[in-house]
This record gives sequence, C-alpha cells and structure tokens, in this order.
Amino acid sequence: MGVGNFNHRSEHVDDGMLLLQANIDDMNPEWTPYVTELLLEAGANDVFWVPIIMKKGRPGLMLNVLVDEAKAPDMERIMFTETTTIGLRYMRASCHRLGREFVTVETGWGPIQVKAGFHNGQMVQFAPEFKHCEQVAREHQVPLKDVYDEVRRLFLQMTSSS
Repeated sequence: MGVGNFNHRSEHVDDGMLLLQANIDDMNPEWTPYVTELLLEAGANDVFWVPIIMKKGRPGLMLNVLVDEAKAPDMERIMFTETTTIGLRYMRASCHRLGREFVTVETGWGPIQVKAGFHNGQMVQFAPEFKHCEQVAREHQVPLKDVYDEVRRLFLQMTSSS
C-alpha cells in the first residue's frame, strides 16, 4: 500500500501467552473499567469481562486477562488486590495475530487513522480508529456513523487506486 505508518506489519503467532480467568459474584460491577485499565497499563494484551451464571443461580462476571507469561505476576497482583476473587485459572495460549498497518486517511474533517489487517499478505479487514472518529463526530457535530462511513469510503477509494 505504501501509505501510512507501519506497525506489526508481519503476521505472526505469539507463543508463551496465558489466559488468566476469575469468576466474581460479589464485586461492585462499577469497578470493572478501573480494573481493566490497571491490567492494560500493567501490560495485559487483552482484558474482557463475560456475564455468567454461577452456582446457586447467582449472576457474576468472568474476568479474562490475556498476557505474556512473564507478566503473569503483575496480573495476579492486580486481580487479587483490585477484585474480590479468591482464585485464578491459568490456560496456556498461542495467539495468531494478523499483520497490522495504520494508514492515515485525509477527510474533510482532518486526518483519521485506519487499522488494516493482513493475512498471508492480503488485506482481510480494516477499521477506522474509534477515538479519532469519536473526536471528529463531537468536534464537528456529525453522527459517528457518518464519520465511519466516510472514512471507510475514502480508505477503499485510496486503496483501490494504489
């Protein structure tokens, strides 16, 4: 494509990853964004919460943290000190990551980044960066979906002509 900044352009598999899980049924759910940010800042590759039904029909949340094995002690510390869990599960994982390229699309509202994903050297997906689109939508008082549609249209136009 020749346009934009290259970042992790090579598709690869990361071995030596762990998925740490904790089932939690007695924590204030308002804490979840705070815990998520702490984990990401400490080096987690991904953090996500899944609603679950636990024993005796109690609603709960499953905290999932994907991390390089070397950073597991940092994740454990945060998970034990910042949540109400009393135990963690560990599953070894390998992660297949697409090659990624960040491309700048020039719009009538200014530049907006698009992340393109590559499998076997071919672009298989792309997405405008949410934060950039959100900022433009707020600043220019246009619907967020219109910003997305315009960025996608311009990106496809740009990539089909290269």
